Amino acid sequence: MINNRSYVPLDPAVIEKARQMDLLSYFQRYEPNNLKRVSGNVYCTLEHDSLKISNGKWYWWSRGFGGVSALDYLIKVKEYSFVEAVEMLSDRIADWIPPPPVLKSNKPKELCLPPKNKNCNRITEYLLRRGIDYQLIQDCIADGIIYESADYHNVFFVGKGENGTPKYAACRGTMGNFKGDVMGSDKRYSFSLMSQETAASVHLFEAAIDLLSYATYLKCNGENYKATNLLSLSGVYQPKKEYGNSKIPVALTAFLKSNPQIKTIFLHLDNDKTGRLCAATLTKLLQKDYEIVDDPPPVGKDVNDFLLSYLGISRPISHIERSDVR
Repeated sequence: MINNRSYVPLDPAVIEKARQMDLLSYFQRYEPNNLKRVSGNVYCTLEHDSLKISNGKWYWWSRGFGGVSALDYLIKVKEYSFVEAVEMLSDRIADWIPPPPVLKSNKPKELCLPPKNKNCNRITEYLLRRGIDYQLIQDCIADGIIYESADYHNVFFVGKGENGTPKYAACRGTMGNFKGDVMGSDKRYSFSLMSQETAASVHLFEAAIDLLSYATYLKCNGENYKATNLLSLSGVYQPKKEYGNSKIPVALTAFLKSNPQIKTIFLHLDNDKTGRLCAATLTKLLQKDYEIVDDPPPVGKDVNDFLLSYLGISRPISHIERSDVR
């Protein structure tokens, strides 16, 4: 939204109050007719049915971005300028009292998974273009750790708890170039392929696609990927300046706690600056207790780049998202 008005300084207290209003409260108070309950504490808007609100956050799945506050929504979705959005909220919330901070609860988060499609044809085609082995795809679908959503045919990579209940899921668009964790995900249960036998090593990857790429590479070389532990970290974290203040990713912490037999950790993180920094930091943090093997992809930015190069496949170009997606 273009506005040629001269700049008027905003009161910091007004800005802070505007930032405190969450999107669900905004709709319940000012646009109740534009709000629809999907299930439990999950809502969407009638205007954009792929914009889901849950657990104090919101995410617009068809566009691949989200936020927390009503201010985020007005700026990112409605395209107000920051000043316009603050002024609009300040006019409306003059008598609104922010709720007291919510204490952290031990109650598990509600994982907001979209309905499954009747088949997985779209995601199978997508993963094949990424070089992933066909039988590997079918095995993961049969195990319920990969599925296709019914609404936008995105691919979901699911991590399960001890009793087989989905606890984590990552979404990747098959038409647009977006990805992210599903609301309510518990990263302790990140996407993984565990060894069918007791194995003393684990291979780490930034994303599910990289993990599946490595499993495919092992198959191509006549090796059994089911004989080793493959764990994705749901992306990489940004280490602190002092590595001693950095934390080990929760997915790895949980895995090592549950698998005390592990002796060796293989790092297959990206070749970019962030990936190399994370590999160096994890090596320093873990080398006292484990043998660390830093094994980045020899070609390309990530393991999928390497697999495509190995197979002689050109990296697929992302489809342009339809302009009418909701």
